Formats: sequence, C-alpha cells, structure tokens
Amino acid sequence: MILSGAINHCGAAADAGFAQGLAAGRAGEFNQAAKYFRAALVAQPASGTLLNLGLAHWRDGRPGEAILCWEQSAWLNPFDQDARNNLRFVRTETQVEPPELVWYERSSTWLPANVWAGILCGCLWLAVGMMLLPDVLRVRKARWHQVVAALGLGAFLLSLPPNLGVVTRSRLGIVLDKKAVLRLTPTKQAEVVATLTAGEPVRRVRERGDYVFVRTPRGAGWVERRQLGMTGEIAN
Repeated sequence: MILSGAINHCGAAADAGFAQGLAAGRAGEFNQAAKYFRAALVAQPASGTLLNLGLAHWRDGRPGEAILCWEQSAWLNPFDQDARNNLRFVRTETQVEPPELVWYERSSTWLPANVWAGILCGCLWLAVGMMLLPDVLRVRKARWHQVVAALGLGAFLLSLPPNLGVVTRSRLGIVLDKKAVLRLTPTKQAEVVATLTAGEPVRRVRERGDYVFVRTPRGAGWVERRQLGMTGEIAN
C-alpha cells in the first residue's frame, strides 16, 4: 500500500510555509519540510497541511508524530479518506492499535467538531424560537410551529451524544517519543509501570506539573507531557 497525500497540495492554504514544505519534501529533506508545514499550520490550521506534515514525519522516521498529525487531520475533516488510509497503513506497519472509542465517540467522528456544536445550538434556538416567537409577535400559534419546535428539540437531543463524544475524544493523546515510559508517580525516579510505543493511544485523566496521568490498555500511570500529543490540540 502507498501512503496517500504524498507531499502535494491537499486543499491547505497556499502560503509561503506550505510551498516551502512541498519543495523540501520533494527534495527529500523531510525534517526541514516538517518545520515548514508546522509554520504553515500555526498560521492556518488545515487538514491538508496536517496530511503532508504527517507524511514528512513518517518519512523522517517519527511514527508517533505522523499518527498524531493524521488523527488531527481526521478531526478537522472526517471526510478525508487519505488520512484514514494512512492511519491504517502506518498502524499496521508499526503494530500499534487505534484508540478504542465508545459508541457516542464513534458518532462524533461523522462530522467536524464545530459542526456538531453548531447543530446543537441551532436546533435548541430553533425549538425555543418556535415555541416563544408566536407569543412575542402576538400571532396565532399554528400547528407547523409545534412541528418545527418538536423537530428542533428532537435534533437537539440526538446531537447531545456526539457533542459528548467530541469532549471525551479531545482527551485522547498519542505517544510521540519512542522511549516514553509510564511511571507510578510523576517523578523521574518513580517506578516504571510500562514502556510505551510511539503512536500508542492514551487517555488523559489529569495533569501535574510536567507530567500527565493517562490510561492505556496496558495500565495507568504518569508520562511526561512533552512525550504526548493531544488529538484535539491542533497547532499548539
């Protein structure tokens, strides 16, 4: 299988940093390409930039950063099949499992996070408006007002689980460092619980100083914050 989005424009902003990243990638200077794409991402977050940044990281031998970029690309644009194909390919190559999602988290991946928030707010205001506006405007409340209000309320209730999924999914992180370890307490001298694999998914529970308490399929413990990337924290 060939990775998709092979260092070409994927709908991202055509700024100087992105163009320089493309040129560096084509020249085989993947570390430099990653720096340019990162600068372009800070200027304007875009799924195409993340797609190419992930590819630069992968070819530079940094699978954790690559997986994080493609997870973030899918977060911004769930319809980008290239990012999902790349994730499947790299996880197969590195033998890293994808994060386990509960049903409401899976439903939250169907649309971008901001779209779910817009649906929630829009449907709530639609339902409230249809119930209150006729009285405010002193017009006779028609049957269609009640129908629209009911539909808006129903859509509001249906959008609650995906919005919850967006919140809980934002706590998913990806291990970046190949030498990351899970420790019993948030200190360098603490007992090692497990050694983590670059690209392995974790769930953030809380933070203390430079450490993050996470849960993984292999147990729970503390890991250094710099060794993690959060899927919902794009261009940070």
